[in-house]
Order: sequence, then structure tokens, then C-alpha cells
Amino acid sequence: MTDLTIQWLGLDLRSPLVVGASPLTDDLDALKACVDAGAGAVVMHSLFEEQLVAEQMAAHHFIDSRINMDAEARSFLPESEVFEMGSGSYLKRLELLQSALDVPVIASLNGTSPGGWTQHARELENAGASAIELNLYDLVTDLSDTAATLEQRQTDVVRSVVEQVTIPVSVKLSPFYSALPAFVAGVEAAGARGLVLFNRFFQPDMNLDELELSREVVLSTNAELPLRLHGVAMLYGRTGLEMAVSGGVHSGDDAAKAILSGATAVQVVSALLAEGPKALARITEEMTRRLSGMGYDSLAEARGVLSMENAPNAQTWERLNYARLLHGWR
Repeated sequence: MTDLTIQWLGLDLRSPLVVGASPLTDDLDALKACVDAGAGAVVMHSLFEEQLVAEQMAAHHFIDSRINMDAEARSFLPESEVFEMGSGSYLKRLELLQSALDVPVIASLNGTSPGGWTQHARELENAGASAIELNLYDLVTDLSDTAATLEQRQTDVVRSVVEQVTIPVSVKLSPFYSALPAFVAGVEAAGARGLVLFNRFFQPDMNLDELELSREVVLSTNAELPLRLHGVAMLYGRTGLEMAVSGGVHSGDDAAKAILSGATAVQVVSALLAEGPKALARITEEMTRRLSGMGYDSLAEARGVLSMENAPNAQTWERLNYARLLHGWR
């Protein structure tokens, strides 16, 4: 049987299968069931920069509006630590999960610009986070914002978070970079330890009958997986960052493909939301059977075998794929 233990972000994991950021964070029993089913780690849902900044500003405005009160009136003001500043409940949840689960718990921060909000990374570390997943979910709508300014701002965010903590920081990227390898090199230079490929942006549809946006969240399918496999396979051997695949993993074969492409860890969300924790047990069994049948004794042996660096026909496949696009082949 293939040994599933790995080291990811300096953490010892009993399995590469990780519960990705999702609403499951709020269901302790479900998370415990996921761990029992074989999860190697858990990622909490994101704490958003906008939320932190807005709540901080509201607290400051509240205090400033009362600064000229007389002493008796000011005596009724709450002490400053009463204000959670947007992170208090998240920190309590993190502490609960860290004490209740016997696997690493990774906190998640969403940030789009460097600033004072990055101090919350230190709070997450102090609350027991094993690592931080920095989610660079940044939807550009400003006509003056170029690819260069966006990427510089994002690498500055990575650097500012890394400087706040001693625990490892992994960066979750979108697939929409014009030169992914170059940007990843900048992320690595900024001090990140790992990558998560890729984020799934919320994409509202339109309800023409009601003439309004439809805000239903659509679960992934394994049709989304090849984009992730291509990104990991392209970067494997060209970056020192450890990579995780996120999005489109619904079977053991999907997970095996991620490992063979070069991923160290594999995040699972939609399959869990659709099937519950039993999906993890199924994926674990299927992945183990597949890799064992291929003769791999460990994940280290399998990792990157089908990356662009190692696959015997990778360049041929790339040229063929380009030709099909160029000439409209079917």
C-alpha cells in the first residue's frame, strides 16, 4: 500500500487530502468526521480584509465621537478590548478547532492591499494556527489598474503578511495571471512557503424573468481539474514552493492526477459539500488503490512524474494543443 504521509508547509500530515476553506469550518462535528475519514489538515474559511478594516474604522469612529464627553459620561464607555475588531469570533473558532482536532488547522486571510489589517496574521498565529493561507482574491474594476500594478500590490501583500508571522504562509492564487511562473517567482521572493492552485471566483448568473442577479453558489466538477493540473505541472521543478491543488477533485483518480502533476497536497471542498465526510474516505481509498496499482510505495515517488519537467510527451502535448487552438482542430 502507498504510504500517504507527507510534509506540507513544514507540517507532518497523515494524508495529502485537506479539507479546503468552506462553510464546514462552522460545523465541528462534520470536521471531526472528515478527520476520522482521513483528512490530513483543515483550512478555515477566509477572514476578509474589507471586514477587518470596516469594523476597525467603525470602532475608531465610535470612540472618536465620544472623545469630548465629560469624565462621567466617558466612564460608561466599554474598555478597548471589548471591540473584537473583526477577528475575535474567528480567533475563538480557531482556538476551538485547534483543541478539538488532531490535525493541523490552517487559518485563511483574504487581502488585496498592504496595510494595518495584516497585523491580524500575528493574532492568528498566537491563537494557534499551524499556517496561514493568504487568499489573493482581488477583482479588478479600476480602469487605471494594470496587470503590473495588480501583481506588485499582491506581492506586497504577501510580503507584509509573511513579515508578521513565523508560521508558514501559503498563497492561494487565481488562474488569471498572464505570466504565472514570473508572478510565482515574485511570491516566492516575498517569503511565501506554498501555493494553492487555483481559487474559484464567485460568478453570479442572471435571472431574466426577475431581471436580477442569481447568487447561487455552484459546486465544482472534475471538468475544472485540468486547469489546475496544467498549472501545477508547469511550475513543478521551477519553484521551491510546495503546491496544493484546489478545485475539481471529486475522485481518487483526480487526487492521483494532482500528485502525479506535482502537487504535495490536495484540497477537497465540493465533494464534501455534496456527499459529506464519507467522500474523503472514498477518495482516500480510490487514490491509494490507484497509486499502489501503479507501483508507488510513497507519494514522494509519484509526485511530479507527469509534470512538464518529467513527462516524456509533455512538450509534444503542448505543441499539439496549441495547434488545435490555432487551426480549430477537433
